[in-house]
Amino acid sequence: MAYQTFRQEYMQIPPVTRAYTTACVLTTAVVQLEIITPFQLYFNPELIFRNYQVWRLITNFLFFGPVGFNFLFNMIFLYRYCRMLEEGSFRGRTADFVFMFLFGGLLMTIFGLFVNLVFLGQAFTIMLVYVWSRRNPYVRMNFFGLLNFQAPFLPWVLMGFSLLLGNSIIVDLLGIAVGHIYFFLEDVFPNQPGGGRILKTPYIL
Repeated sequence: MAYQTFRQEYMQIPPVTRAYTTACVLTTAVVQLEIITPFQLYFNPELIFRNYQVWRLITNFLFFGPVGFNFLFNMIFLYRYCRMLEEGSFRGRTADFVFMFLFGGLLMTIFGLFVNLVFLGQAFTIMLVYVWSRRNPYVRMNFFGLLNFQAPFLPWVLMGFSLLLGNSIIVDLLGIAVGHIYFFLEDVFPNQPGGGRILKTPYIL
C-alpha cells in the first residue's frame, strides 16, 4: 500500500521535474555508495574535448555534493521551483520547458569555460528560481520567517544567504545571469517595439 501511494504521488510529478530531480538523487546515491566518484562527473573542458568524456556535459548538472544540509537545501529548491514552473507558465508546454533546460545548460557550459566552476547544478537551480520569480512578481515570500519580500528579490536573497554561509557567489551570479538572459529573450524582448521572438523551440522537441 505504501509503495502504491508513493508511486502514485511520484507519477503525479510533472515529467521534466520528475526526470531531473530523480537523476540528481540517483547520482548522489551512487556517489554516496562509492560506486562512482565526483571526479568522474565534474566539468572539465580538457577531458570533454580531448578525451571525449562527453557525459561530463550532463553529469556536472546532476551532482550537488554529499548528502547533507547543502544537498537537501538545493534539492528542495530545485524540486519546488522546477515543478512550479512546469505546472505554471510551462503548463502544456513540455517541449518549451525542455528547450529552456537546453538553452540554460548550453549558456552555463559556455560560461563555465571561463569561470572556475566544476559543478553547475546549483547555478541551474538559481536560473529556475530567477525565471519563476520574474514571472510571478507579486507573490509575497517569507525566508525562514525572518524576511518578507516579493518574489523578484528571491534570487538575491539566496545569494546573500550563500555569502553568509561563506560560499562563493559566482554560482548564484551565473544562475541569475543565465536566467535573466532567458527571461529577457523570451518575455521582454518580444514585447518591445520592433522586437520578436528569438527563442523558438526546435520542431524535433
